[in-house]
Amino acid sequence: TPLTMVWGLVQSFRAAAKYRGGWKGLLEHMYTNGDYPFKFGTYMGCDAAGNRYYENRVDYPFGQHRWVEPGDIHNFDSSSIPPQWQGWMTSMNDAPPSQEDQLIQSKLEAVPSMCRSDAPVATNVGHQETLVNFHHLHNLTQVRSRGYNIGNPIVGLPPGVKDSYYTQPGSPYNDASIEKPVAIGDLDEAKGGGRPYKSDKWAERLMTAEEKEAAAKAQEEEAKRSIEAAQMAQRRRLAG
Repeated sequence: TPLTMVWGLVQSFRAAAKYRGGWKGLLEHMYTNGDYPFKFGTYMGCDAAGNRYYENRVDYPFGQHRWVEPGDIHNFDSSSIPPQWQGWMTSMNDAPPSQEDQLIQSKLEAVPSMCRSDAPVATNVGHQETLVNFHHLHNLTQVRSRGYNIGNPIVGLPPGVKDSYYTQPGSPYNDASIEKPVAIGDLDEAKGGGRPYKSDKWAERLMTAEEKEAAAKAQEEEAKRSIEAAQMAQRRRLAG
C-alpha cells in the first residue's frame, strides 16, 4: 500500500542517517554518490587523500559491490584513487591494500623455498620510495595553469607555479627544448649591465624616450657624416 511504501522510505532514511552519522553525512553522501536506495557496506579502508572504500557483496550485483566515497567532495577526481585501490575497485585484486601484506605473506608461506637467499627483500618488488603526488593526483596531466601564471584553483595549483604534467622531449613546453635568449648587448653596459637585449628591436623597446631621441639624433648625425664623406670623395674624383 502507499502507506507501507512511505513508511519503508522513512525507515530507509532513518537507517541511512544512522549509518552516515547523522543528516549531514547523509546529505553529503547524496551530494557525492547520489545513490538511491542508499548504499550500505563494510568499510574496507582509507587512502592518503581521505577517500573511503566500501564493499557489499550481498545486496549489490558484481560491478556495483565496491565503491568509494571521496575525501574532498568538491574536487573529487578518479585519478586521485591510488593504483593499489584502483586495482581493488575494478576487482583485479581480491584483497584491499590494507590486507595485501597479509595476503602476500600467506602466498609466500604456501610456496616452498628452493634455495637459501641473502636478499634483503622477500619479493621481486624490492625497495620502493614513498610516492608523493600533488594533491593526491596520480594523473598529473591536469596539474597545469588555466592561463599564463594564474594557476589552477581546481587542482590547487597556485599562481606562478610551474606546471607539473609530463612533456615529451622535443616539445616546445619541455624545459630542455626551450632555447634560452642570448643577449647581443646591454643598454647599461657602461654601468655594469642591467638591460640586456637580444635584438635591435628588443633594445628599442627597452629605451626610454630620452634615449630614443638621443639615438635618433646620433643616427641623423651619422647619416650627415656619411653624405659629406661621399660628396668629398666625389669631388676628389672630379678634381683628379
